[in-house]
This record gives sequence, C-alpha cells and structure tokens, in this order.
Amino acid sequence: MPTKLPVSHFLGVDFAHSNFEKVAQELDRLSQREAFSYIVTPNVDHILMLNPKAENPSTVAFKNAYEAAEIRLCDSRILQKLAGFHGIKLDVLPGSDLTAYLFQNGFFVGRKIALVGGDKEMVPELLARFPSLEVVQHQPPMGVLQNRDAVKDIIAFIDQERSDFILLAIGAPQSEIIAHECFKAAKSRGVAICIGASIEFLLGRKSRAPKWMQQLRLEWAFRLLSEPRRLWRRYLILGPRIFLVASNWRKDRDDSTAL
Repeated sequence: MPTKLPVSHFLGVDFAHSNFEKVAQELDRLSQREAFSYIVTPNVDHILMLNPKAENPSTVAFKNAYEAAEIRLCDSRILQKLAGFHGIKLDVLPGSDLTAYLFQNGFFVGRKIALVGGDKEMVPELLARFPSLEVVQHQPPMGVLQNRDAVKDIIAFIDQERSDFILLAIGAPQSEIIAHECFKAAKSRGVAICIGASIEFLLGRKSRAPKWMQQLRLEWAFRLLSEPRRLWRRYLILGPRIFLVASNWRKDRDDSTAL
C-alpha cells in the first residue's frame, strides 16, 4: 500500500506534510514489507540538480530516482520560506533530525540495519551508543557512480542482507540513484533512507548549527564558516540559483493556469 501522507507540489517535487512521529511510523510500516522502497530529503542542492542548465545522464537518473521515491521530505528552511512566498506550506523535516529521531526513539531496536558508507570506526561508535542494534556495513569506494562494479556490489549487498532499514550515507545523487536501482531490480526488501552525513552529526563528528541559526534559516552560513574551502562555491555561487529556479517555476505555473 503506497504512503498516504498528504503532499504539496513545489518546484517539481511533491513534498510530504507530516511530523517526525508520523514519518517514523510510516517508515516502520514500510520496513516490514517484502518489497523495497526508499525516501529522499530534498534540499536546495537537490532542487538545483533537478533543474540543471543542461541535462546529462546523471541528471536524468536523479530525476527518475526522485519520481520513484515513496516519500519526499523537505530538508531546507530556505525552501520552506520560498514556498511560503508562493502561498505553499511546507513542513521542514531535516534528514539529520529524522535519523537522530529514529535512533533515539527505539525504531531500530530489534530490526536489522544495513549501512552503506561511512568508515570502519562508524559502526563500533554507533554500537557504543546504541548497543542493542544489529548493524551490517558496506563501504563503497569514492565516486561510486563512475564505477559500475561498485554500484553492483552495493545492490548485491542490499539484496543479500535483507535488512529492515537501509541507511545510504554516500551523498547525493549517489544515494538516490542507487536506491532507485534497487527499486527497479525488485529483489530487495526494507526501506532505504538517503541520510547524507546524518550519522556524523549524530556521533558528534560534525557540528550542527545552533538552534537559533537554524530558526533564522542560517544553517548554510554555519556550514560555510565551518568548511569554507569545500563549500564556498556551493553556497555562494550555485545556491543563489534557487531564486531563479523558483521564479521560472512560478512563471510556468502562471502560464499553464492562464491556458
């Protein structure tokens, strides 16, 4: 049975309306099916990847992955604010907060978890904090989408482990595209969550912005100041393109309404 969470359409994506408790309950239901499904957490970077200046095979694969996802949760207060300007309500459910909620509220207890990504110390650190969990791990190489054998190895790992929850910690668009590959293969089971660096935040390896910065929609600034050499282009050059994407989306919507 498909998820029945209500959605709002914005920038080409159907965002689910919900809260952490309801999403966690829905994930628990999905995890018990003998079919594979997955959820994604769109942020500004994802929307820009879905609306490139020029399409390429990776863009098409990313779009297809988004279309087949069971649930799409808004992971950006910037997107929430932009949607509000257009009269659309979005609930913000950051992927990092959802991951922490699932771990800290016992949704993984007694369930098998497959972790794709992370380093060799990550599982021992997780088990030190959550000793009752069963976690198996696969560590793919960097640049996995350019390595077809590595992609096949991930899919085989997920198929063989038959886990209840699959945590894909290999970043976008790798996580989403590989989740879609598993979905198309129709051999796996459980529910996959594209979690990015969520476990690193959970373990305290990386710091989240203070709550006041999050509420002021300045988490991007905190991250930029934390890793300026890695993130300056994303936030200062690419990120502002979201306003053009939103403007074009509004124009297209108005034009279609006029017809």
